[in-house]
Amino acid sequence: MRLLLIHPAYHSGGAEIAGNWPPAWAAYLAGAIRKAGYEDVSFIDAMTDHIDDDELARRIREFKPDIVGTTSITPSIYKAERTLQIAKEQCPGVLTILGGVHATFMFKQVLTEAPWVDAIVRGEGEEIIVELIRAYESGNWLEARKTVKGLAFLETVDGATQIVATEAAPTVKDLDAIDPDWDILEWNKYQYIPLDCKVAIPNMARGCPFTCSFCSQWKFWRDYRIRDPKKVVDEIENLYKKHDVRFFILADEEPTINRKKFVAFCEELIARGLPDNVQWGINTRVTDILRDEELLPLYRKAGLLHVSLGTEAAAQLKLDLFNKETKVNDNKRAIELLRKNGIVVEAQFIVGLENETAETLEETYKMTQDWKPDLANWSMYTPWPFTPLFEELKDKVEVFDFEKYNFVTPIMKPAAMDRGELLDRVMNNYRRFYFKKALFSYPWAGSGMRRRYLLGCLKAFLKAGFQRKFYDLGKVGYWGPQSKNKVDFHFDESRKMDAATTGDWKAAAERSRKMQAQMNPADIKNCGGGDEQMSEEDMEGIDETVKAARAAEQAALGADQSHRMHV
Repeated sequence: MRLLLIHPAYHSGGAEIAGNWPPAWAAYLAGAIRKAGYEDVSFIDAMTDHIDDDELARRIREFKPDIVGTTSITPSIYKAERTLQIAKEQCPGVLTILGGVHATFMFKQVLTEAPWVDAIVRGEGEEIIVELIRAYESGNWLEARKTVKGLAFLETVDGATQIVATEAAPTVKDLDAIDPDWDILEWNKYQYIPLDCKVAIPNMARGCPFTCSFCSQWKFWRDYRIRDPKKVVDEIENLYKKHDVRFFILADEEPTINRKKFVAFCEELIARGLPDNVQWGINTRVTDILRDEELLPLYRKAGLLHVSLGTEAAAQLKLDLFNKETKVNDNKRAIELLRKNGIVVEAQFIVGLENETAETLEETYKMTQDWKPDLANWSMYTPWPFTPLFEELKDKVEVFDFEKYNFVTPIMKPAAMDRGELLDRVMNNYRRFYFKKALFSYPWAGSGMRRRYLLGCLKAFLKAGFQRKFYDLGKVGYWGPQSKNKVDFHFDESRKMDAATTGDWKAAAERSRKMQAQMNPADIKNCGGGDEQMSEEDMEGIDETVKAARAAEQAALGADQSHRMHV
């Protein structure tokens, strides 16, 4: 059994300006596949290697795989579909598999527009992919696939083709049993520009108990689970010793959510002496930083160098819309605390909703001058079609070209300006912010790692700007304010959107929120809300709520053993 995993060749001018990021999904899936006894697994990173269709076809043809699998977030879905189409063209008998968050919820549309996809893996793939391989190996794939939980596929009955989704598979309960195969990656390719070193994206926890309206991660992972901190440090130590990885970013939505385990993680890193050689970064919430003020020196000692804060919006109106339930002044205080403790802090702003104006964009810039973060990032609002906020705003969404759903392209058109002006004002914020940092801040940021890191970030930013890769400026034809009326985002207007399928997809955070609402609506908290969120007592409460929700779900499933969705 020959298996080939392929990372689709999608580029957007977003996060990749900081370097080449190793596709962690391939390592985690390859580890599960090999652990199950299937050793003949290979990987092609078409994104990092800039592999075009002809070269990809040649490599697939030479490898002669039995199964080809790829993954996709929303903006890379068309590249992923094309990848599997090429596989079918070169090896007609190959089994083509697609996974990832977009395919999980949009499987009806994907299978309709890409009928060459033999099966879609819905949700976490480590356990489902092994069951899928065994079903295929049985020699009776068309029948065996119906017994595998977590799949969606096309089935022809009496000459009519229908879409079938099998019962949703349970989430992976024992994360510590997952053993990623990082050896499948060619590590010389994955360089992090700010520190000129190899970078990795390990995973400490999956899921989130909060329900931010613009986020799809809590819905995809369904329930919150966290690994043994020592197991995570084992993985990081192995990455350092075996592959010379000297910077990593935890893939978690919010690694500080369980303070006790995050502290244990930091202490384990220190005990093994890893901070002498390995630095790292995280994304987290403002309220966690305020909560952990006394622990910030420990976090820095453990090697935490870069914290990206979900400040999200300067205007309180937007914070409320996003269900953030945090206050603008909280953002300023959190930034001050991080900088005081020698940690580089990045402020994240979501811009480009339909109520955006020149004044609100200017307000975000003024906030950066007041808050004084080391880095700032203005991300275009991207209306994931499977999120609650999309349901609220869908009547205002005009663009259904998913390739542009990448945080750098203005999908929404503000009522008060066109998309070209929106891009120009965002670029104006970037120019002013980083010009001042380059002249008056970074060169004088002391000595040692912090100064080196900030100058490295400036280098990455300038390099991407010079190459016209930042925000896809070269592709859209933006050359400054004089070109804002000539910008062309090249939207494919022929693309249409089908409805997401989430009815059978039960997220523990959502169930928890509904249960809390029934008991005491005042107790409901969202991402970023509250004063002392996620203490150990909070975590125990979440665990009990998740257990109750799971029990209710199992009871419901038990009442319908033939659970299958025909569309």
